[in-house]
Amino acid sequence: MRPVDPGVELTAYRIVQEALTNTRRHAPGAAVDVELRYTADALRLRVRDNGPSPGAAAEDGTGHGLLGMRERAATVGGVLRAGPARGGGFLIEATFPAPAPAPAPAAAEAA
Repeated sequence: MRPVDPGVELTAYRIVQEALTNTRRHAPGAAVDVELRYTADALRLRVRDNGPSPGAAAEDGTGHGLLGMRERAATVGGVLRAGPARGGGFLIEATFPAPAPAPAPAAAEAA
C-alpha cells in the first residue's frame, strides 16, 4: 500500500462499503472478492460477487447505490463501472488518480 490523496482514500473506502452492502442486500450468501491495485498513476478497485446463494431472497433495486458510487468517484476525478460479471454475479470497477509519490531528493554529502 502507498499513500494516496485523503479524498481518494475515503472515496475508495466508501465505494467498497457500498458495494459490500449492495451484495448483502441483492445477493445474500454470495462470496465477494475485493481487490486494490496500484499502477504508476492510479488506484484500481474491483469488487466482485458470485451471485446470490440458491434460494436466497434479494431486495429489489430501488436505491441509489450505483449512482452514488459513480458520483463519489467523479468528485475525485475517478471513473466507476458496474454491471453483471462474466460467469455470474456482479462487478464494480473503479479507477482513481493516484500518482506515485516523487522520489525523495538525494541528501547532499557533507563536505
